[in-house]
Amino acid sequence: MSELGKIDRQFFEERIAPNLGADREDVVLGPSHGVDFGVLEIGGRALVTATDPVSIPPALGLERAARFALDLILADVAVSGVPPSHLSICFTLPEAMDDEAFATVWETIHEECADLGVAVVTGHTARYADPSHPWVGAATAMGVGDRDAIVRPDGARPGDRLLLTTGPAVESVGLLSTLFPEQLALPDDVIADAQERLEDVYCVRDALTAAAAGPVTAMHDVTEGGLAGAANEMAAGAGARFEIDREAVPLRPGVAEVCEHLEIDPWAATSCGSLLLAVDPDGVGAVREALEDRGTVVAEIGRVDADPRAGGTVVVDGDVLEHPRVDPSWDAHARLAESATR
Repeated sequence: MSELGKIDRQFFEERIAPNLGADREDVVLGPSHGVDFGVLEIGGRALVTATDPVSIPPALGLERAARFALDLILADVAVSGVPPSHLSICFTLPEAMDDEAFATVWETIHEECADLGVAVVTGHTARYADPSHPWVGAATAMGVGDRDAIVRPDGARPGDRLLLTTGPAVESVGLLSTLFPEQLALPDDVIADAQERLEDVYCVRDALTAAAAGPVTAMHDVTEGGLAGAANEMAAGAGARFEIDREAVPLRPGVAEVCEHLEIDPWAATSCGSLLLAVDPDGVGAVREALEDRGTVVAEIGRVDADPRAGGTVVVDGDVLEHPRVDPSWDAHARLAESATR
């Protein structure tokens, strides 16, 4: 099993995929490795749904932490191109989170949901003796749309162009520099740039903007395993070869310095807020313009080719890029947290 936290493809295919409960005709897309959402067909419409844990690190500030948690939950539906519309959320709160703190979290989630047109339809909220921050529950997001309009992360086609928003490691760098500024022996201006990366971790609106401008054939948010992981999952799902130009990949201010200081490969580090998109050549200009109009950094970083092995490969400047076995930001977080307690 992979050390990334998520199970690897072999375990999924051998132990999960054969055991998915009842075989129902209304399940258009069930659990698939590298695909973060499922699809039901109901009355001629597609219901897209995805489930994620809820993480609220208080050190980020409760409002920012709540908004970040919600965007992460809704993103797995948004990358289908279908706007998230409904939310079911469960809170297993630690005793340390008092009523006032939870009210701040809940009101922030409400305000962001209202702005996105998302209704909370059910949930569960209680305190328990064992839970601790940051993992305080789980949620299921849903959206209803046309089945033919769904964008799948495994839909890339030969000839498509690859676009990347924001860039690698923004989440890792933003979180680590905000949580552990005293442990980073870096200039103040570099740390300030790195902390600003937390403003780059929201991608729901970018995903919906790109899908509307399209045609987008595949889309994946860059989470565990970073850009290297997302590219490999998309290429494997499509049975295609991704050719990427390293110099074309954008790096936001502070990212390179923090990653070098912590000996992190930015391409392997989790980067919520970044989207990897495969776009039909005729749609590249429209997608880039729509995203740039939102103030989002976006770059064309490569192309999709047929893969003679039909297994899916990612090649960067002529060299094969493997799927990371572990996300290096996790070890960096553990080291910095240990140093902060000394």
